[in-house]
Amino acid sequence: MKKMFYGWWMVGAGCGMQFVQGTLMMHSFGAYFAVLRDDRGWSKTELSGAAAMHQLEAAVLGPLLGWFLDRFGPQWVIRIGVLVFGMGFMLLSYIDSLLQFYGAFVVTALGASLCGFFPLNVALIHWFEKKRARALASMQVGMAAGGLCVPLIAWALATWGWRATAFASGVLIICICLPVSFVIRRRPEDMGLKMDGAETVSENLQEGLKNEGGDSTRDFTAREALRTPAFWLISLGHGFALFVVMGVNTHAITHMKEGLGYSIEAAAFAIMLQTVAQLGGVGIGAWLGDRYDKRWLSALCMLGHSSGLLFLTYATGPAMIAAYAILHGAAWGLRGPMMQALRADYFGRSAIGMILGLSFMIMVIGQVGGPMIAGILADMTGNYRAGFTTLALLAGLGSVFFLLAKRPARPASRTR
Repeated sequence: MKKMFYGWWMVGAGCGMQFVQGTLMMHSFGAYFAVLRDDRGWSKTELSGAAAMHQLEAAVLGPLLGWFLDRFGPQWVIRIGVLVFGMGFMLLSYIDSLLQFYGAFVVTALGASLCGFFPLNVALIHWFEKKRARALASMQVGMAAGGLCVPLIAWALATWGWRATAFASGVLIICICLPVSFVIRRRPEDMGLKMDGAETVSENLQEGLKNEGGDSTRDFTAREALRTPAFWLISLGHGFALFVVMGVNTHAITHMKEGLGYSIEAAAFAIMLQTVAQLGGVGIGAWLGDRYDKRWLSALCMLGHSSGLLFLTYATGPAMIAAYAILHGAAWGLRGPMMQALRADYFGRSAIGMILGLSFMIMVIGQVGGPMIAGILADMTGNYRAGFTTLALLAGLGSVFFLLAKRPARPASRTR
């Protein structure tokens, strides 16, 4: 019986860590947002500032983190990140002022960046090529599945309060994710293995030579990638998708509570339905991603983000809420893993950490803009309609960037 390729154990470990992060932070931040707004009386703009700080920190850290990952590997970065992530939640349980909230959230966000999808994606890109989209999509099942637990987090917030829930979350993060993080390794070559679990060198190279156009080309350096239109177009498309993703993650529960009259627990069930759709999207992406043009799939997903948010914005009943959850969730699940797989397909793996890190400095427009545009316009107008409509239109426009992002020709090998 053939032994399972170690890379799939890494996929499982990454999936578990993404599940914890998705459950306790990514999908649940909106629930904390609504509870803190009631308990502390902070405005939507003030609370949106925390989400914006998280993304600004990721953008500033991105190039440095990318360089470090390329040079030293992701394993110790991820382990340190788990400890910082858990400590951030513990600090959050003790805050009493907005400034303290920002400080605790910066620590939490830093830890999430160090042990989250960026270093985990870089790790898997080095282990998979022919099955890259499948591996990345499989890992993203964890992040998507985290949304299924949002009703549980909402119940904990209502039953035990946000302080006890935050502290318990920090303990769980360290106890679960730290042991799991030791599964992550840098490269298959370090273990005497080859990418995708190939039996022989020729088997591993055959597909690579077919994709690369022969052995006369090489991977892009980060500087060379920056000179291609594809780098900028993919980054802008990714950033415009995040207008909706981050805006919804931050404000959807508050919109359903204040604008549509649902309880936090009921709104959490809408997020759970979104997660079911996201899981379906991830599954479709794992099946289609290595078979069809990823940029066309990504462009189609942008229309799903846009239309889904419009259904949420102008919802008049449960059917429109369900339409939002299905369209946005499926689009997120299908598109998410494509972003890193597309970059790796175009630019290779040699400098993928730095290339992803530099991309964060462009994507930050959506990561910061989504929560802030929605929050500021909601405070100005009294509801989320203007802000959400703006984000939906921006996401629709973002589909054009993916359609224009054609694969660049690989650079010629350097003469020796």
